[in-house]
Amino acid sequence: MDSFFSRLDELQTYFKSHNKTRDHQAHSAKVHSVGWSCDGRRLASGSFDKSVAIFYLDKDRLTKEFIFRGHGGSVDQLCWHASHPDLLSTASGDKSVRIWDARSQKCSATIVTKGENINITWSPDGETIAVGNKEDLVTFIDARTHKVKAEEQFSFEPDQISLTFPAAG
Repeated sequence: MDSFFSRLDELQTYFKSHNKTRDHQAHSAKVHSVGWSCDGRRLASGSFDKSVAIFYLDKDRLTKEFIFRGHGGSVDQLCWHASHPDLLSTASGDKSVRIWDARSQKCSATIVTKGENINITWSPDGETIAVGNKEDLVTFIDARTHKVKAEEQFSFEPDQISLTFPAAG
């Protein structure tokens, strides 16, 4: 426990001495979601303005790389692939899920869903995307074929989704 508190003291000292705040203009409306890529080099933000901004972290500098546009509604949540640092998925109120590729700076797939999507996650193996909507429906999408694999109706709105799989063996 002592090592935890000594590490905490180190971090507090570091942030006090490196207290720099920068604004990064990327959206024209409220930001709903942010997330780091699995390698920690990119930060994405999704907004009510229907766009996704991608920032690149180089040493201690964060710079805007590009903006993804294409959703017809607000980008309510985003999620990076667990092991592929260039793939990002977004859930939108326009009843679609999009998969974006940061290498090509394009949308690689659009999957139409049955409702206004509010949350999204990739499975740890990267093969499935789960998205929840305002009508309490969770849709499971095959991330390779971009087809709906299954749907599960709930009697309550799932606030967050997390996919875990039992250990092999």
